[in-house]
Amino acid sequence: MTTTHILGYPRIGPKRELKFALEAFWQGRKTAAELQSTAAALRSSQWRAQRDAGMRFVSVGDFALYDHMLDTAALLGALPARFGFDAPTLSLQQSFELSRGNAAQPAMEMTKWFDTNYHYLVPELDAQTSFERGTQNLLDRVREALAAGYKPKPVLVGPLTFLWLSKSHQSEFDRLSLAPALSAAYARVLAQLAELGVEWVQLDEPALTLELDTPWRDALPVLYGAIPAQHGAARPRLLLTTYFASVTLAPATLATLPVDGVHLDLVRAPEQIATWRDALPPQWVLSAGIIDGRNVWRTDLAAALQSLRPLQAALGERLWIAPSCSLLHVPVSLGAEDGADARLNPEVRPWLAFAEEKLAELATLATALDQGEAAVAAALQANATALAARRACPRVTLPQVRRRVQSLTEADARRASPYPARSAVQRERLHLPVLPTTTIGSFPQTADIRAARAAWRRGELRHTDYLQKMRDEIAAVIHKQEVIGLDVLVHGEPERNDMVEFFGEQLWGYTFSAHGWVQSYGSRCVKPPIIWGDVWRPEPMTVDTARYAQSLSAKPVKGMLTGPITLLQWSFVRDDLPRDEVALQLALAVRDEVNDLQNADISIIQIDEPALREGLPLQRSAWAAYLGWAVRAFGVAAGVARDHTQIHTHMCYSEFNDILPSIAALDADVITIETARSNMALLDGFGAFAYPNEIGPGVYDIHSPRVPTADDMARLLRRAAQLIPPERLWVNPDCGLKTRAWPETESALRHMVRAASELREELRVQGHITPPAVQDLTQPRPRSTCCATDCA
Repeated sequence: MTTTHILGYPRIGPKRELKFALEAFWQGRKTAAELQSTAAALRSSQWRAQRDAGMRFVSVGDFALYDHMLDTAALLGALPARFGFDAPTLSLQQSFELSRGNAAQPAMEMTKWFDTNYHYLVPELDAQTSFERGTQNLLDRVREALAAGYKPKPVLVGPLTFLWLSKSHQSEFDRLSLAPALSAAYARVLAQLAELGVEWVQLDEPALTLELDTPWRDALPVLYGAIPAQHGAARPRLLLTTYFASVTLAPATLATLPVDGVHLDLVRAPEQIATWRDALPPQWVLSAGIIDGRNVWRTDLAAALQSLRPLQAALGERLWIAPSCSLLHVPVSLGAEDGADARLNPEVRPWLAFAEEKLAELATLATALDQGEAAVAAALQANATALAARRACPRVTLPQVRRRVQSLTEADARRASPYPARSAVQRERLHLPVLPTTTIGSFPQTADIRAARAAWRRGELRHTDYLQKMRDEIAAVIHKQEVIGLDVLVHGEPERNDMVEFFGEQLWGYTFSAHGWVQSYGSRCVKPPIIWGDVWRPEPMTVDTARYAQSLSAKPVKGMLTGPITLLQWSFVRDDLPRDEVALQLALAVRDEVNDLQNADISIIQIDEPALREGLPLQRSAWAAYLGWAVRAFGVAAGVARDHTQIHTHMCYSEFNDILPSIAALDADVITIETARSNMALLDGFGAFAYPNEIGPGVYDIHSPRVPTADDMARLLRRAAQLIPPERLWVNPDCGLKTRAWPETESALRHMVRAASELREELRVQGHITPPAVQDLTQPRPRSTCCATDCA
């Protein structure tokens, strides 16, 4: 019999039950016991779904209340020393302080999980890190599954990936020096799982798809060195799990590790099967990731069977089949889309498969392999019919879009003048102070805003009444910002449910789910729209709102757009057209909006690209191609802006230093980035690179309820001013304020304005800045060193 299994399941629940339970606990409306009860019910339903789909195992350890990397660090006993927490006695409240911060400590740094929009918490390691004692949560979950009658397959982040994704803030400290101790910790955990009777453990090692340098490749035997060579009393069998790209190490190298099988992503990297089919060690299983765990399109079951049959003939029961990666990255169930609030295009719906439907696809494939296609003829025919309907749909292609993309020139992807010339024109138009203060775009989405939007969608609120409510909110937000003293304002985005969905709803080629939520981090969920056809902007999307907001203030109000790469990355993208072509279609839609905004006298336009680095291929050898078309897409979107129109962009929760030339090539007049959690460490690269344009390093972390003081922010600003000339520095939060409450938002922004004012005065007294009206940014300026000593 063919073994079917999954690498992980969505944690949040079909109706975001985990999100609401977490937020109720944080707000004091639920007890810890109530939160744990909700979590247990979700785990039970997920295990039941896997069993009912014929899975040999249920995944245990893929469920996390906040983040699986945090859970792994706690299991290994590797908590940040600065919190002073003891891993074996870590409380629920303490675990949330690690992820969300407390009065004394900012939260752990957060960044993207490889090339996904999932954010993980970055473990903090140093010379004093000990892996000797950890939590028992994973063992408790295994006992829970066993007691319910399931066969558990625990899921662990593997030692290579854990160490690679960790950070140290100790200068000159080499994380690889921890490899022997880390290996011993994994051996300890595996022995404990063996004592519970666990047969197989899944060790997630997506870092094996990276082009690792020699020290890291050499460390692999050390990281697995303490794990016994043979399974048995000392350890269960181990499935080495890779995904998102091809494995970069030769099968012979991995064959030396104490593992018993390998999982390969055959959706993202089908070419690797040719190597592994002949080189698989004789006792290993091969888990074939044949169903796309990253996207929502139905699997071509006939094509999948054609790929699997030769493997089955060669391997027999050593062939396992699975999704390509964890189903964490797709919504839970299409069944939730059948209610009165259904939004999916009915023509597109049969072409889709969410997590629950992917379990059914696995079951169909396994039955076809084991019993023949006749046993599942109806399912195979339904699949073929849906795929044929998609291929034949005439609405997928718009000839006018294809012609416009083909006619683009290199000049279309560039601003008319270089940055120094533009900057001089913009300063004359905007009259901003040194260290101008602004925010990233969104303000708190209050219960009243969400209730109005829901009532409007249900038809209970007239469209004109809804628009007036949004205008009232915009007016209130503009007033609040003027009272706080911000220099560049935003309209607050009350009308926007999501920075991608909002635009997708106004573009042809998109469709939307009602409940297709995917976890981004913690309780934060996003509902990616689905690009199913050519993208076209039929009319302006934001101009009326931007014009109204600007009419309320003499200060500049930014027009807010989402960039083409983020519109691409944060959608479920069609798989029948190259991604670079879809990106250019999106870029043209944004370009038209930029042009309409500047024609409406909007002087600053922000084109957000937080997902630019997220789209970077995992293997460095493929970076140039991606960055080439991604930068070109942004250039097409912004290239229509005239010199006096200041283009901003925003990026967050990513490592930027290794792609700084490409970020500079975007040629945005101002870039704002997340730097608060890293204590401005992310800014080091911009300083060393001598980033040529203006930059706003975030001075406080909006993902934590902690409100930093003005002194906290001033300290970060002084650090920034050591790296970037003050006349090119902006002052802003890390990210948008949509998820925060108004009291903490207003308090934090007042502190931010005060910090900027204090630093302006310090710089003025020291003679390092002059009034904005006489600064000449068309001339080269020396790097600032004003704060190297006196201001530190």
